[in-house]
Amino acid sequence: MAITASLVKELRERTGSGMMECKRALVECDGDIEAAAELMRKSGAAKADKKAGRVAADGVIRVGVSEDGKLAAILEINSETDFVAKDVNFQSFSDQVLATVMNEKPASVEALSALSLAGGGTVEEARQALISKVGENIQLRRFEIIESAQTIASYLHGARIGVLVETSVDADMSRDIAMHVAAVNPQFVDESAVPSDFVEKEKAILIAQAESSGKPMEIIEKMIQGRLKKFLAEITLMGQPFVKDQDQTVEQLVSKAGGSVSQFIRYEVGEGIEKKVEDFAAEVASQLNS
Repeated sequence: MAITASLVKELRERTGSGMMECKRALVECDGDIEAAAELMRKSGAAKADKKAGRVAADGVIRVGVSEDGKLAAILEINSETDFVAKDVNFQSFSDQVLATVMNEKPASVEALSALSLAGGGTVEEARQALISKVGENIQLRRFEIIESAQTIASYLHGARIGVLVETSVDADMSRDIAMHVAAVNPQFVDESAVPSDFVEKEKAILIAQAESSGKPMEIIEKMIQGRLKKFLAEITLMGQPFVKDQDQTVEQLVSKAGGSVSQFIRYEVGEGIEKKVEDFAAEVASQLNS
């Protein structure tokens, strides 16, 4: 069967793949467009498997809050490079996945991958198709959902840092707190949320530092208490000076409004992922030597 330009065009529109890849699939399937599409889906899955081992430490953070403000979600999807993270296809996929998270409220990334997107096909099928199209490893890394009768606010710094906060203050102050979390990156809401073993580990470090000073034990104990209090203030949201008004802490800001902060979630693209640093000069030299 003759492989016409219109047939190639139709397959491109259906699969989103390149012209030559579509033509090769049609030739292999003797012009049967259904068989060619299935072959390309299988090929895409194979490509996805090959790229799965490559480090994906770039990407985007997406946040969403429902119209009634009672449901919110935050999502991280990774790519290998910032270039692909800015690609319109990657951006569209990210938006669709976020919508699926908010609509379906899956319990895990695995459950999310099995869900259907609004345009048809599962999230996993769309991920594999995107890998085939952009040529990079794409990973759904993590997401979290907040449902609350209180105020939920979000803040997105570009596409690389996203925050959700749950508070009992008004929407404007909640958003300011979310901005603070994005900028200052506290680890806990307040001192009561800091695990005891975390405190004891820091206390042991402070004791070792103080004992080397040669000061009397009663002075050392006061030093430790003062330093520990300062440490806890630095790592807790409530103890930190408010980013928009350094003369008051976040706790003082919230207390004046008669409110509280229940929780926050902060995602930053690629945090905790060890990204391979390429030394292209060494790589070229190695190839020449071999």
